[in-house]
Amino acid sequence: MHLGLPDSDLSEMRSLHLFEDMDDTHFGSLMQGTYVQNFPPQIELIAEGDRSDFLYVVLSGSVELFSCWNRRESSMATILPVSTFILAATIRDAPYLMSARTLEKSRIALIPSQDVRAVFDLDAQFARAIVTELALCYRSVVKNTKDLKLRTSLERLANYLLRQQRYSGMANEFELRLEKRRLASVLGMTPENLSRAFKNLKSYGVRVDGNRISITDQADLEKFAKPDPLIDSYSI
Repeated sequence: MHLGLPDSDLSEMRSLHLFEDMDDTHFGSLMQGTYVQNFPPQIELIAEGDRSDFLYVVLSGSVELFSCWNRRESSMATILPVSTFILAATIRDAPYLMSARTLEKSRIALIPSQDVRAVFDLDAQFARAIVTELALCYRSVVKNTKDLKLRTSLERLANYLLRQQRYSGMANEFELRLEKRRLASVLGMTPENLSRAFKNLKSYGVRVDGNRISITDQADLEKFAKPDPLIDSYSI
């Protein structure tokens, strides 16, 4: 554990949308109680139902948000650097709705939740940035719900692959960012259903070799998937 933040970490934190426009004094006050810790893989950081003690910022590595109910578990999201998670619980001083664990060795900043709420009341730019961030999160939840409710499992997988292709610079070949077991959970499928869905997408020009995806017929895949920016674009 390291008390205080190195200049490099402070610079990364300052570049986040949440912090980039806030007053220097308020930013310094917020960072004063912040510390950074290195976590090994598969460490549970928070448990759903617990109260929010910290706002977390992933500086390196990756974190999985997941939820459990009645002996069932579902992966909800993957947090990559540099970004925050559990913002809503921090602002509301409410219980976590999800658990979180590291997927790999991760370096994470922990900002005391009470400090975040205190600066929220003092800094209008910070408060506005938080409202914007929460609005984006809400819209992402709506899009994800539409994806789950309006599309078949095969359509969800096809559109997920098209989104991953865009993240990869529209390359015809790219690596899946998630292992297939976790991808199935994110898409609301069983691993067996995911395997069958990959086989069914062969007729639309999708080839799979381990985690390597090849799209050999872009037009046919897009014709089947019918991507919609009101579901698939996270920039609006």
